[in-house]
Amino acid sequence: MTPEAFLREYWQKKPLLIRNALPGFEGLLTQQELMTLSGYEDAQSRLVTYKNNQWHLKHGPLKPRDFNRLPNKSWSLLVQDVNHFLPAANDLLLKFSFIPSARLDDLMVSFAPAGGGIGPHYDSYDVFLLQGPGRRRWEIAADYDNTLITDAPLKILQYFKAEQTWILEPGDMLYLPPYYAHHGVAVDACMTYSIGFRAPSHQELIAQFLIYLQDHLSVEGWYTDPDLKLQRNPLELSTDMQRQVGSILKKIKWKSSDIGEFLGVYLTEPKAHVFFNRPEQPLSFRQFKNTIQKKSIQLDLKSRILFHRNRIYINGEIHNANQTTKKILSALVFRQKKFTLNNLNNETEKILYQWYVNGYVLFTARNAQ
Repeated sequence: MTPEAFLREYWQKKPLLIRNALPGFEGLLTQQELMTLSGYEDAQSRLVTYKNNQWHLKHGPLKPRDFNRLPNKSWSLLVQDVNHFLPAANDLLLKFSFIPSARLDDLMVSFAPAGGGIGPHYDSYDVFLLQGPGRRRWEIAADYDNTLITDAPLKILQYFKAEQTWILEPGDMLYLPPYYAHHGVAVDACMTYSIGFRAPSHQELIAQFLIYLQDHLSVEGWYTDPDLKLQRNPLELSTDMQRQVGSILKKIKWKSSDIGEFLGVYLTEPKAHVFFNRPEQPLSFRQFKNTIQKKSIQLDLKSRILFHRNRIYINGEIHNANQTTKKILSALVFRQKKFTLNNLNNETEKILYQWYVNGYVLFTARNAQ
């Protein structure tokens, strides 16, 4: 199936089971490596257990002792943003570049022993569920009762009846549009790789855009009332005041360029738990220019980049760039591997130097793998 056919027939329309989507896929990390990653301060992790007919949730960072008393089944470990830590995870996400980067959220990896899962639920975003080692049974439904289990720490459907069921083996993948109810249960110890796509709510978009306008909109004038009339009750909000304020609020206007600028900043803004390590003693610009002739440079895996016309947006910041610069930096993004930059124009050198100072790019040895 071509990407065009998938987007036309399935994307945000109906599920698609893809057998052997990635032949021979054995996963990117082991169960123990995932547990270790769940202990990182800058990794978002959750441990979900089901015991005595009750669901329990523990947020990371998780410690080794959190795994010592787990039962043999009925638990799951989930770690978000694995692509921030593993270059191979970032390479995996590049296989989904037929979906615009502006929609991509992250790669989540989950482990569960036989019988483990997080209960039937639905998501508000698109997701590709790629099966790693082991097998998982997926049940899905389009028509369901959305009543949730009371007092559960997760949004788990109380009444769920499957309409379709499959068992996924390593390399199989299931695409689900938003709001399809699904229930995944490990047939045997298994790992699932969830490629999620961001879908902000209308409320979130409007609220964030208003915040953007607050910082970028400039309006002249003050509230005045030279024709103020005596009121019977001074506590009453007058119709005249409401009318004048209504006229003032109509001055809130924006252009299409404001929307592009807002989206570029908003969609690349790092999540609250993401931080970048700036060099303690940064090179001077001249030293930096000399170094990039000798060493390779690599984008920090946590960085998010989008382009719009002559702008580059990275981690909530804005840079002006010509087409040559955008082409070079696109290669840096999509290769996601170390490569040497020679004979750069001055604009590209300046942008890369600023990224280096901010911790967005890193030097690596030229012969490093």
